[in-house]
Order: sequence, then C-alpha cells, then structure tokens
Amino acid sequence: MVISSLADSVTRSIESMGDTISETLFEPVIRLGVTGLARSGKTVFITSLVANLLDRGRMQRLSGVADGRISAAFLQPQPDVTVPRFDYEAHLAVLAGPSPHWPDSTRAVSELRLSLRVRPDGLLGGLQGPRTVHLDIVDYPGEWLLDLGLLDKNYDIWSAEVLGRITPRSQAKPFLDLLANVDPAAQLEEPVAQSLAAHFTTYLQSARDAGFYDCTPGRFLLPGDLAGSPVLTFAPLPAVANAGRRSLRREMERRFEAYKSKVVKPFFRDHFARIDRQVVLVDALGAIHRGPQAFDGMRQAMGDILGTFRPGRNAFLSRLLLGKRVERILFAATKADHLHHEQHARLAAIMQAVTRDARDRAQFAGARTEALAIAALRATTEEVIPHEGRDLPCVRGTLLDTGKPAAFYPGELPDDPNLLLRAARQGADRWLDADYGAMRFAPARLNLKPGEGPPHIRLDRAAEFLIGDKL
Repeated sequence: MVISSLADSVTRSIESMGDTISETLFEPVIRLGVTGLARSGKTVFITSLVANLLDRGRMQRLSGVADGRISAAFLQPQPDVTVPRFDYEAHLAVLAGPSPHWPDSTRAVSELRLSLRVRPDGLLGGLQGPRTVHLDIVDYPGEWLLDLGLLDKNYDIWSAEVLGRITPRSQAKPFLDLLANVDPAAQLEEPVAQSLAAHFTTYLQSARDAGFYDCTPGRFLLPGDLAGSPVLTFAPLPAVANAGRRSLRREMERRFEAYKSKVVKPFFRDHFARIDRQVVLVDALGAIHRGPQAFDGMRQAMGDILGTFRPGRNAFLSRLLLGKRVERILFAATKADHLHHEQHARLAAIMQAVTRDARDRAQFAGARTEALAIAALRATTEEVIPHEGRDLPCVRGTLLDTGKPAAFYPGELPDDPNLLLRAARQGADRWLDADYGAMRFAPARLNLKPGEGPPHIRLDRAAEFLIGDKL
C-alpha cells in the first residue's frame, strides 16, 4: 500500500512537471473544476459559461472582454481521451429550444476544452501576437468529492460516525430495523450483505431528498457502471470483538477498503489532483427553505468540501516539486434569480458567513477564495407588487410543475447571516422570525441577439475571479 501510494505520488509529480513546462513555454492551460451537491445547477452553469464565452455580449465584467483582448473562442477536442465529453451542444439545445427545459443532472465525470485567443496587453502587446489559452472544464458530482474524506478513516471509525449521525433520522429507520436483527460476527451470507447495502442506499437517497448533505459514499447515489458490484455492497455495522475472517463484519470492512482504493483514489489521482481552479455551486436558498437543520448540514458540507482541496499558490517550483494546488476557489450560491436583486447582497453575505472558517484556512495556505450570488441562466423577471399597504419585491417566471406564469415573494433574508447560523447550530426545528419560501421555475424562452449568450446574473464576475488573471 505504501509503495503504491509513493508510486502514485511520483507519477503525479512527473505529469505535473510535464504540464507545467508545456504550459510555461507554449500554451497555458487552466483546469477548472465544477462541482456541487445535487440540484445545485452544475450542468446549467457549464453550459451557460461556455455559451457566454463563445458569444461574449453579456460578459462585460470579464476583463478580457471589457478591454477587447479576447479575439476569438472555440471548442476543441479535450486532451483526456478516456473521459466522456461534456455534451454542451445537447444541453444548450434543451435550454434554447422552443420548449425549454432543464437538462439532466451530472452523474459522472465529464470534460470540455474551450480555447481562447487572447491579445497580450501592456508592452508585450506590441511585441507578440495573440496567444491561445485553453480552458479545460471538468464536471464532477459533489457527492464524489465528499468521498475523499473517507481516505483518512478506517471501517470502524466510519461506521461509528455514520450510525451515530443517522440514528435520530426517520429516513434511516428501515435500515436500522434491519441492522438490529443482524449479527456482524456471523458468517457472511451474500443475501444479507446485499439487503443491508440496498437498505442503506435507500436511506442515502431519502436523506438527500430530505435535504441532508452528509450522504456518503457518493457512488451509492450515482453508481454508474459499478451498480451491483461488491465494491458498492457494504454498509456500516456496529463494532464487535473477535469477528472471524469469513464474518459479515470482516467482509464489509474488506469492501469498504476496496471502495477507497478502487473508486475514491483513482478519482483523486486522475481528476481531482489535477485541478487548479475550482467553483463549488450551492443551492443555499433550497437549504434555507428546508429549515435550520438542512442549513447547518449545508454549512458542514461546505467545510468538508473545502477540507478535501489542496489550497495554495501554484508557484513554478512548487508545482514541479509538489504537484498542482487549487489556487482559487469560488463558492457560488445559485438561483439568485429566485430573489429580487435587492436581496442578492444578503444571499452573498450568507454564503460568505457559511464558508468563513473554510475560506480562512484556504487563504492562510495561499489560495484566493470568493463567495457570490449568481444565476447561470436567468429564468425570471422582477416586479414590485403592492400588498397590504407595502410593496413586495417579487420575481415572475413559469412554474416548473404546472407550466403557469406566477409572481413569487420568497420572504426577506436577514441582514445579519448570524441569525441563521445561530439557529442552525442550536439545532432549531424551524426559523423563529420568518419562513423562507422556494419555488421551482422552468427556464424562460431565449431570444438572443447575435453575439449574445444566455442571460445570467454575475456569471461574468464569477468568470473574472476564476480565470480573469490568466487572460
């Protein structure tokens, strides 16, 4: 195991050295990771970002656009030929068609290369022609990212943590009832192992639907071609003494360790460890709507996610010797178009407060972090509606479930984010001062002028933070 880890480290260092020299001498490459938990809008974010970089009329806060240095943008074949291509054209077609609808969510790793022709500024602008900057966008599920935390745990520690966490939850009752009638020290019977894994998977799915963010292992939710394999057929068991080599408990431990070595480590080695810019998308409004406990779960998940990164500056020598580090991390609260613009600053302040501790650690390591409220694709318009003697700042859009137009007032977010954090940390069942509504809107029909990408909110500011310095 140690020799294998050392070999992986050496391999990554050699690959990083080759990439670093190539990028320095020839064409720079930015590997941008895009992740987030379920329903945070990863697919829409990438689709809209690419469309708005190809047609840059709405990207004036991206410095390379504002000063005219980006002369062209075009899609190219990605360098990683074994990774599925992000299906940009298909996703854009369903968003921009006559009956627009949201594309399917991320279920596996995918990649897309967008190349930009950039004219140097300053003194270099008159001495050399345009250069090419490659943007390699890597899309991967946030559930897989949380799995990286398993690498530092053994089976007993993981089981104790999971069982302690899920015992009070109603979604876990069927699994816990089954577990109560199982002897971990008994000899392995495959139907018992499969039943435990199936009930545990059902719990994870129900917990995710209920708004919990600690639903790992992530591949249980998004198994792909591993569905039904032994590496996904395990579950947490209470600790027992003297479990035999052929016992249920020992086999569950073996499969847990195989999950780490055969699933989690290859993901880290092949994809995650090569990222140098990262955006984490968060449906903060959905968490607030579901209540204090869901909001606190989101806060803890953000800390766990940032804890998996290797933040710091990618100085030339450090990249040669230590491999890539994540230089910039953006936490983006999505669906800002579900709020009137008067509340966008409050939503951004909530994101800043939720990620404060994690961002401080990253900045101490030399990475830059930012928190924004964005909408990668604007689905609503704004209006003010008189109601009981006051003007309510509302948003209007087409309801996803009924297809009918509606105006919606979600409630007023607090000026002080600590009001939410305090209630969440105290384990409150509901918000004391207000209820915060949430509505599901369908995408609006797009009527784009030549040179314009899809309408958005602050997508250009997000792009400026993530890649502006490289342009």
